[in-house]
Amino acid sequence: MTDTKEFDYIVVGAGSAGCIVAARLTEDPNVKVLILEAGGKDTDPLIRIPLGMGKMHEGRKHDWGFDAEAEARMDGREIEAMRGKVLGGSSSINVMAYVRGHMGDYDRWAQKGAQGWSYADVLPYLKKCESWEDGENPWRGGSGPMKTQWARNDDPLLTDWKQACVEAGFGLTSDYNGEQPEGFGDSQSTIAGGRRCSAAYAYLHPASGRKNLTIQTNALASNVIMEGRRAVGVEYEQNGQKITARAGREVILSGGVFNSPQLLMLSGIGPADHLREIGIEPVIDSPGVGKNLQDHLAVLVHYARTTGSPFQELMRFDRIALAMVRAFLFNSGPATVLPSGLHGYIKTRPELAVPDLQFLFRGTSPKAGMWFPGFAKKYEEGFGMRPVLLHPESTGEILLRSKNPKDKPRIIQNFLDSPNDLPKLVEGVKIIRDIIGQSALDKWRGRELAPGADIKSDDDIAGWIKKTAITAHHPSCSCPMGITDEKPLDNECRVKGAEGLRVVDASAMPDLVSGNINACVLMIGEKASDHIKGVKMLSPSEIVQKTAA
Repeated sequence: MTDTKEFDYIVVGAGSAGCIVAARLTEDPNVKVLILEAGGKDTDPLIRIPLGMGKMHEGRKHDWGFDAEAEARMDGREIEAMRGKVLGGSSSINVMAYVRGHMGDYDRWAQKGAQGWSYADVLPYLKKCESWEDGENPWRGGSGPMKTQWARNDDPLLTDWKQACVEAGFGLTSDYNGEQPEGFGDSQSTIAGGRRCSAAYAYLHPASGRKNLTIQTNALASNVIMEGRRAVGVEYEQNGQKITARAGREVILSGGVFNSPQLLMLSGIGPADHLREIGIEPVIDSPGVGKNLQDHLAVLVHYARTTGSPFQELMRFDRIALAMVRAFLFNSGPATVLPSGLHGYIKTRPELAVPDLQFLFRGTSPKAGMWFPGFAKKYEEGFGMRPVLLHPESTGEILLRSKNPKDKPRIIQNFLDSPNDLPKLVEGVKIIRDIIGQSALDKWRGRELAPGADIKSDDDIAGWIKKTAITAHHPSCSCPMGITDEKPLDNECRVKGAEGLRVVDASAMPDLVSGNINACVLMIGEKASDHIKGVKMLSPSEIVQKTAA
């Protein structure tokens, strides 16, 4: 072991929440913070350039390389479970969608025992996070670190697509992150001045010059040091060396939905029987650690496009190369724009409290790639939409594979385990077919490429879903907070039964919100920072209280 290092707080994981916690705690110059990141620095140009996302995903760069175990109800497939392993975590590799979810999601959290997390409670923190390009209003923040903007995609297909949604009987919303979270509306992204606005870019880098903040990359935490039931530090490995760091106040785990429960269990905190099976002596028997794993499942319905698209023309080799250089040097040009542009949130039954399906527009073919006359043939252009199951009844779990912290955890998603989940996705496919069949899209619509015209009955659609559905990359809830015994965290993200130990990341969510999760995780980071500092919480939103009244 090297000499022990002393800090007030140790944050494990420089992802969306961890970057915020480290930045907010070090606003006090008398507080010393160490933040550990198992991945490297976020200097890759593909992180910075919005359109570089596709290349990162294709090669699984800056990714932990996790895959879920074979899913019995998904034709035995091992579905990839991509999570960011780099400064900024998944906010450095995600699709940059900014979606808060429905106000009813947070009210449901509070009703189920997560007091202090109703929409009125969390809206001030959602606003504190963001700087919305249209400026502050009662629902949106105008001066926060995270820059959010409207989609810039000028594909003319989008106008007709929205008209088709109206023809199919669905409403439009002017801002699904505002007062009206239901309906179809223009998408919003965490992009600032032509570059990705990750949590590292927004929070950690501006704080990196502080003398009281130490950032260590390529540092894999192996266990939390427990003295009795108190967390007093962390052991980690960096460049082949084992290092001990001690925390005088708290250890905060922000490693993410898979890594945080793994580290807790490696440290003796988790289901006692499972820990003993692995050869770890339990310190705190916490059966809920690693349980309640939830994720959004999605499938792509897509059609051939009767005409080319601006994106297809951009993907000619010489054009995309020039666009990438322009984006890197000047933060401008077509490589700063994503081929998306529309989200939808609907209730399939009017009595539902929140939307149960999300729809994500895709303005190009899933086989899109570079082409050049005489060398590589132009791909067949397409368009489509994903239905996303927002509130699955199926839950999974995280288990240890061994005592070795370098061994990946076992990820058991249990997709479609509940009999109520698959029919909902089948309904989503049928809704998309109905929208695409409207007259507004007649001039764009070619043949159906997936599922395909021969897939007609509900059983046929269900079979196709099992063969092709993937995660929407919103895993959450594996260390949920709440007041009941099965919840490992209390409502300030403290690990029950322990002292000086919290979990602040997506795993703390009680259940899934109605949409992409990054905005929610950013809010958790902001709100938990105030809990850690012990300051007065932001006052509940008056506009929410008035609306509810």
